Amino acid sequence: MWKALGGRKLLGYIAAVVVIATATAALRALGSRINPTTVALAFLLIILFVATAWGPKPAVLASLLGAACFNFFFLPPVGTFHIAHPENWIALLAFLVTAMTAGQLSSRAKLRADEATAAQQEIERLYHELQDTFEQSSQAKALKQSERLKSALLDAVTHDLRTPLTSIKASVTTLLDDHRLSKNEDDSAPLGEEGRQEMLEVINEEADRLDRFIEDLMALARIEAGEMQLHREWGSLEEIVAAAMKRASPLTKNHHVQLHLFDELPSVRVDERAVAEVIYVLLENAAKYSPLGSVIRLAAQPGQQDMVQLTIEDQGPGIPAELRERVFDKFFRAMRDGDLSGHKPGTGMGLAIAKGIVEAHGGRIWIENVDDSTGTRVVVLLPTGDVEGNSEQSQR
Repeated sequence: MWKALGGRKLLGYIAAVVVIATATAALRALGSRINPTTVALAFLLIILFVATAWGPKPAVLASLLGAACFNFFFLPPVGTFHIAHPENWIALLAFLVTAMTAGQLSSRAKLRADEATAAQQEIERLYHELQDTFEQSSQAKALKQSERLKSALLDAVTHDLRTPLTSIKASVTTLLDDHRLSKNEDDSAPLGEEGRQEMLEVINEEADRLDRFIEDLMALARIEAGEMQLHREWGSLEEIVAAAMKRASPLTKNHHVQLHLFDELPSVRVDERAVAEVIYVLLENAAKYSPLGSVIRLAAQPGQQDMVQLTIEDQGPGIPAELRERVFDKFFRAMRDGDLSGHKPGTGMGLAIAKGIVEAHGGRIWIENVDDSTGTRVVVLLPTGDVEGNSEQSQR
């Protein structure tokens, strides 16, 4: 590297000598057709060129050589370094100072330009490195999220498929053993009618549980694929709430459910079954995570701009602010970090499905603080369907 820099400097000095010599010869060839002022300007241009091309030191050398050539070949008496008239001394000194100053300024300008170019290249390099790092970080984050989702899905499938299958298998095995023993008089007494009925009820309940799990998976798949078909019809929000509360009554029987409906709720044009599913999921979660005997409040009132607002509030442990968005992620309850569910039953798909249904209607769902107490308040905002744009918005 040092050899390369030294070679470049030497080349600059040689170039300064050659250029000044060539310019002197060319200007001498013109003879009396040019005056000293023209010669001085020509030398200044050449010195600026040397400073720009090779830097300040070759420019200084070119200035000194140019002053010497200007004095020897163009200032009278020509052919000597003696200057006859005092004004020519002033002209020579002015030329020398101007040439050196111009050379220095030109070289500095070039240096600053080179530094600016280098800085721009460095910024571009850092930008590309930052972009690459960001892409790698995004990929790593997406991969990590994907791995967490796979782990969550595996946990959910393992628990919510294996557990009912184990119960069904155990019940069927018990029934088969009972059937075999009932044919063998020497063996112990058979299971009995009450025991067989209990085993059959276990099989029926666990089969329903498997069916709900598969239905939830299919619903999530349709929502994520944008293939959820809404059957919108005009209806009463009171009737939708009543249907959801009736369905959830076995889950909320050990709680005090308080219903607060606005006197004049507007009619809504929604998929009644889907909206009832949202309310049922929220009531189910409220009953699951709040103490027995606690109060669950369900309220409905008109919102702004042709919207209606539903709120479901419980007295459970509440959800930290940093987790309120994540609870709407599928299989969240199966994730270890931030999971508040403990050993509560469920697949972790209910809130994800509820969010998909609400957003398919063009609405919003979120969680907020409960005033002056612990617990969770879920707010659902749905368009009434009065505005034509609501339908188009829900399709998007």
